[in-house]
Amino acid sequence: MSDTTKLEMPVRGGNILAVNPPALATDERKGLTKKEIAADHPTWCPGCGDFSVLALYFKLIEKRKVWHENITTVAGIGCSSRFPYFVQAHGAHYIHGRALPFASGISLTRPDLHVFVFGGDGDAFSIGGNHLNHTARKNIKMTYVIMDNWVYGLTKKQTSPTSPLGFKSKTDTWGAVDHPINPMKQLVSAGATFIARTTHTNPNHVLQMMEAAMDHDGFSVIECLSECVEFYEGAFDASNPRKGGVFNTVPTDHDVTDEMAAYKLADAAFPGYFGIFYKVNRPTKNANETKINAGAQEKSKGLKDWQILQKNFDRMK
Repeated sequence: MSDTTKLEMPVRGGNILAVNPPALATDERKGLTKKEIAADHPTWCPGCGDFSVLALYFKLIEKRKVWHENITTVAGIGCSSRFPYFVQAHGAHYIHGRALPFASGISLTRPDLHVFVFGGDGDAFSIGGNHLNHTARKNIKMTYVIMDNWVYGLTKKQTSPTSPLGFKSKTDTWGAVDHPINPMKQLVSAGATFIARTTHTNPNHVLQMMEAAMDHDGFSVIECLSECVEFYEGAFDASNPRKGGVFNTVPTDHDVTDEMAAYKLADAAFPGYFGIFYKVNRPTKNANETKINAGAQEKSKGLKDWQILQKNFDRMK
C-alpha cells in the first residue's frame, strides 16, 4: 500500500468515508513544543525552584519526543505536586502521600508508558514514606522526582522530615529538635535501583539526571534541592557557586554499583555531592508479574471461559 492510498469504511446511512491510513513506520513524527505541552500557568511563588524543574521536564519531553498520549505525570499533595495541572497530557493529582501506589497501578498495567511522579519532601518522606520504601523494594518501573526544600511550604512553614536541626517554624518555634532524615541513605537502604541527587540551580545537571533516570529499567529516584524562597530562603546557598557555594559532583572513581560506597557518599556534610549515587540492574516487579501472568494463562490455554471457571470450582471441592 502506498502512503497515498485511501482506506474506505462504512458509516451511517451506507455512505462511504475515506480516511488516511496510520502513519508508516518510516514517517518522521514531529516532536512536541513547549507551547503544546504547557497547560495552565504555574501558581508557585516567584523565584520558586520548582519552576526550573517543570521547565526541564518540558525540555525532556521535547528532547525525547514523548507524544501527548504517552506523557504520564502523577503527583501527591504539596507545592511541587501541582505538576499535573501544568502539563497538557495525561496525569493525576492524587491524595497526600499516595502518589506512588497510584503510579504503580499505571506502570504495571501500561508497560508502554514511562510514568513520572513528582512530590516534595513531606509528601515523599513523611506521609508517603512507607509507600516510598515498598515501591523501592519492589522495583516498580517509574521515575520519582522529589523536590526537597526542607520545609512544608504549601501549608505556610512547618517543619518537614528534612528540616535541619534548629530550624524555626510554626510547629517548632523554638527550633527543630528532631534529627532530619537523610534522603540518599533512606533510598539506598530501601532498595531503589537508581538514586541521583541534583539542584534546581544547575539546570543542565537536572536534565542529565532526568534522562538517566528515564533510561533506567526500574525504580529511579532523583532528589532535587528546590529552594522555597518564601519560607526558607537561602537554604541551599552552600550548593550554589553563584552565591559563594560549591557544586561537588560525584567523584569519577565512584562505583555506582557499590551499595556501601553510595551510603558513605550520602554521609558527606551539606552540600554533599551531586550526581548518580547508586545504579544497579535488578528484575522489576513489572517483569516479574508479566512472567506470573504468562504462566497462569498458559495453564488455561485453549480452554473456554466456562471451562476455566469449572476448573476453579473443582479445585475447591
